[in-house]
Amino acid sequence: MTRQRIVAALGGNALLRRGEPLEADLQRANVKRAAAALAIAAAGRELVVTHGNGPQIGLLALQAAALSGIEPYPLDVLGAESEGMIGYLIEQEFRNVLPGRDVATMLTQVVVDPADTAFAHPTKPIGPVYTQGEARRLAAAHGWAIAPDGTGFRRVVASPEPLRVLELATIRLLIDAGVLVVCTGGGGIPVAFAGGVLHGVEAVIDKDLAAARLAEDIDADLLVLLTDVPGVLRDLGRPDSVIAEARPADLLSMRLPAGSMGPKAEAACRFVERTGGRAAIGALEDAAALVAGTAGTQIRRRG
Repeated sequence: MTRQRIVAALGGNALLRRGEPLEADLQRANVKRAAAALAIAAAGRELVVTHGNGPQIGLLALQAAALSGIEPYPLDVLGAESEGMIGYLIEQEFRNVLPGRDVATMLTQVVVDPADTAFAHPTKPIGPVYTQGEARRLAAAHGWAIAPDGTGFRRVVASPEPLRVLELATIRLLIDAGVLVVCTGGGGIPVAFAGGVLHGVEAVIDKDLAAARLAEDIDADLLVLLTDVPGVLRDLGRPDSVIAEARPADLLSMRLPAGSMGPKAEAACRFVERTGGRAAIGALEDAAALVAGTAGTQIRRRG
């Protein structure tokens, strides 16, 4: 009997809630909560887990910039560093809640187009939230682009379209062997080919769009996008206004926040339209019910 194959994308709230300090113990506690929520959904199913890295890669960039006399590491290298760091925490907690199940973290390179128009219009927020004064000072010191984020400001970088995952064949082998795979963290490490030579790219790929790309390419049955709200809301001020069922066209016609729910809705719609599978968006603590189809916003071709 074929087992259901799921890609679960952990939002930034699974690792760090807004306003929380970037401390290792706090991130570990949040990851423990995420692993416990997904463990129920993983029973009897093939599970691939992806995650965000915005606050973490921003912190690493700040640390690198603070070292005088040393050229700061580029974003692709920092992305690899954050993918390993976060993957370690996730892998360890899954081993704790699913004893006996093999878990593996894979550094994942994702090919992008160097000519992507995103490089001229940075939109992807990374790092902590600053006051306007702090943001302006850091932007002047480091040459950053900044943009509003909620009541504060954050650094923004280019977010090109994910074209393909280089390690796809290896990920498939691990899944077929029964391994719970943690991969494509932070949208994957952005890379490109120039004259047949592979190189890193200074960017951060959107984690939800990369999760949708991965889910499509590994023939997943279900894409689950986990966040800190119960689903897509008709009224942003009312958590009880969740849209329970939707077709891709319904969600794409809505004006959703570009920095949060917008990319999730777009990723879910892409996956459903291209594969005919199901996608779900909702709260982390509802992970098992999202998989069962009884919570959050369920997206299918039929409305």
